[in-house]
Amino acid sequence: MKDSSFITRVVLKNYKSIAACDVQLGPLTFLVGRNGSGKSNFLDALRFVADALNSSLDHALRARGGANDVCKRSDKFITDPDNFSIRLEFALPDGSTGYYAFQIETRFTRYVVQTEECKFQNENRTEADVYFKVVNGEVTDTSVPVAPAAVRDRLYLVNAAGLPEFRPVYDAFSRMGFYNLSPNIIRDLQDPDSGDMLIQDGSNLTSVFNQLSYEVKQDIQEYLQVIIPDMKRVHVRKFGPKETLEFWQDVADNKRPLQFIANNMSDGTLRALGILVALFQGNQEAQRRVTLVGIEEPEIALHPAAAGILLDALQDASEKTQAIVTSHSPDLLDDKNLDVDSILAVELQDGDTMIAPVDNASRTVVRDRLFTAGELLRLDQLQPDSEPSSEN
Repeated sequence: MKDSSFITRVVLKNYKSIAACDVQLGPLTFLVGRNGSGKSNFLDALRFVADALNSSLDHALRARGGANDVCKRSDKFITDPDNFSIRLEFALPDGSTGYYAFQIETRFTRYVVQTEECKFQNENRTEADVYFKVVNGEVTDTSVPVAPAAVRDRLYLVNAAGLPEFRPVYDAFSRMGFYNLSPNIIRDLQDPDSGDMLIQDGSNLTSVFNQLSYEVKQDIQEYLQVIIPDMKRVHVRKFGPKETLEFWQDVADNKRPLQFIANNMSDGTLRALGILVALFQGNQEAQRRVTLVGIEEPEIALHPAAAGILLDALQDASEKTQAIVTSHSPDLLDDKNLDVDSILAVELQDGDTMIAPVDNASRTVVRDRLFTAGELLRLDQLQPDSEPSSEN
C-alpha cells in the first residue's frame, strides 16, 4: 500500500516557542507532551503555510498577532531573532518529491520574505527538476521560461500556482486541514456551504458531512456507534435556509430510535463526529484529496474507554490521509501494537520547545512490550531524545 505521507520532514527555526526543530513525519504522528510544551506551535507552523497560501501572508501573520509574535522571543538572546523560517519536504500523490521553504524577516511591525524556494522531481527522476528561488522580491533562478513577478511581502508560490508545473504543489499545501473543534459552534444552525473541506472550528460540519459519499458516511457512523453504543444514524435536517445534524438514538422504553438535533447532543458526541469527519473527509475523491489533517487533543470530552476506538479511526484514516495529532492522553497511546516511531515527544526546556523522537531507553521498553507508550506517559517517562540516532 502506498504511504499516505505528504509532509515527510519539517525543519523550523525561531517559530514561536520553537528555536530549532528538525523531525521526520509518517502517515500518523502523535505529538505528545504536557500542556504548554509547544505541541500546538508545531502544528500551527504547518497551518501557517496553508493560511498564507489560501488567504495571504499578511492575513496569516495578523491572525497570529503580527510578525513579531510569530518570531521567537527569548531572554537568552542579547538581541531577539529578526527572522523565522519553515522548510517542508514533501511527497505528492503522483510520486514527485521535493521541498518548499521560506524565511520571513521581521522589522518591527513590518516584514519581508527574504528567501523562498521550491524544488521537486518526479518519482523516477526521468524528467528535469522543477524549481524556483526568490530572494528579496526577485526571482533569481527558475526552471520555467517565463516566470511571474515576485513581491517582497507575499509568498511567491501563490503566483507560481498559475503555472501548471507548480499548481500540484500549491494545491497540496493549501489542502491541509487543522482542527480545534468547538461543540458550541457545531450545535448552531449552519448555513449551507459548497466547500468540501471542514473549517477549523467545525462551523460547516453539516455541509461537509452531507457531501460525503454513502460509503464514507457509513464508515463514520460505524465508528460513532462504537463510541456511543446507542447511536443508530446521523443525517442532515433542514430548518428553512439553515441546516443542522440530526442524530437517531435508542432510548430506554422506546421501541424506535428517537431523533435529536445537534443542539441537544453532548460535547463528546459532537466532537467525536467532528473528528471522524475531519479524518475521513478527503477519502472519497482522489482529485480533491485532503493531504494532511492536524487535530488538537481529539480525546477531549470523550470517555477514556473510547480512546481505543479513536486510535483505530486514526490508524484507518491515515492509510489515505496523513494525520498529525497533539495529545497528552495516556489512554490514547495505551496500545501495545502502537508503533513508537509514530510518536514525537515534546518538552519545554528553559523556554525552548524541544521536539524529537522518543528517547532510546523508552523506545526499547515499548518495543520489548514491557510497557505501552501510554503507561510510560503516565509515569512521565516519554522524553524527547536529546541526540536522535540516524535510525530514528
